[in-house]
Amino acid sequence: MDKNSSMSLHGQILTEIEQNILSGRWPPGYRIPSEMELTAHYGCSRMTVNKVLTQLAQAGLLERKRKAGSFVTRPHTSSAVLEIPDLREVVRGMGQEYSSQLLSRRQRRSTREDMDAMRMAKAGPIVHALCLHMAGTRPFCIEDRLINLESVPDAEHEMFTVHSPSSWMVNHVPWSSAEHRIRAEAASEETAGLLKIAVASPCLVIDRRTWAGPLPITFVRLTYPADLYELDAHFSPSSVGAG
Repeated sequence: MDKNSSMSLHGQILTEIEQNILSGRWPPGYRIPSEMELTAHYGCSRMTVNKVLTQLAQAGLLERKRKAGSFVTRPHTSSAVLEIPDLREVVRGMGQEYSSQLLSRRQRRSTREDMDAMRMAKAGPIVHALCLHMAGTRPFCIEDRLINLESVPDAEHEMFTVHSPSSWMVNHVPWSSAEHRIRAEAASEETAGLLKIAVASPCLVIDRRTWAGPLPITFVRLTYPADLYELDAHFSPSSVGAG
């Protein structure tokens, strides 16, 4: 085999394994075929296969364990604390295939609990949407959102069938101020069922409120499996001192 054909086969193997991982066909934790199995399957040298697997490991898609084999890594991402990201782009930024499922959408008058969550001064019409976001074949985030129709009247006719509530809000609704509350929480039975994790598993929960001037726009609770998401922030020293 000449050099050019060898390079072409290397690219073919690399592309096919990447597609198996990014499509979710080979989920996190999956043990991929051994070097010898891949060598036989592609009819190439073991050195070619080894170079491909080494490249995928360096890219963070595989974890190679001596004597045990190569395994698909669990995707992980981070976000700055004060960002309001589109969850679709977050998942794609992880190199994973994104999808979402709208679990429910209801339009109703706000309850006292809704008013407290959104910091509404008076009761009014709202939309309550519940959505599950997926990274490949694994649940990534539960989005539980309240939208104030006084601030976002277009949401009355938005069914979120094309775009998730997260994507629609980020790309259609401007905001002037936001508030975040971040905490760790053990998964309830309902949460565990949606995220496909064990009951009481650790979750990262972000509560976010946004306003347009004095008007509340939305309250959203985002619940992630703790091993899939982290938050970071960058600070510079102040003249007052550290605390």
